[in-house]
Amino acid sequence: MLIKQGLLVSASLFAFSLVANVASASAEQWYFYVKNNSNSTIKNLLVAEPSKSWGRFDIGSGIFPGDNVKMVWDSSTNNQACSQWIKAQFADGSESEPSLIDFCKNLDDPIVFR
Repeated sequence: MLIKQGLLVSASLFAFSLVANVASASAEQWYFYVKNNSNSTIKNLLVAEPSKSWGRFDIGSGIFPGDNVKMVWDSSTNNQACSQWIKAQFADGSESEPSLIDFCKNLDDPIVFR
């Protein structure tokens, strides 16, 4: 009886670890890179679906000149459209022109801000 319970617990833990690994992999699935080719730190990244309001992407303390940073989408955006507008706000007060990007393609090609 104890052996049977031990096998059931082991099987349950194994199944849970598989589910946790799959969830972790899918959370990492949607990402993009940002390359800062400007002379000013990017302080904010703003993204918006077409005809929607801008949302702020969490970039921590900023993206410094010369940095190439991987950004991971929050799971709350999983049902949003692939095509979204993006723009950067810089520490010097300037703002980039918005660009319409397909975030489901070319995930490893950085979005370059100048």
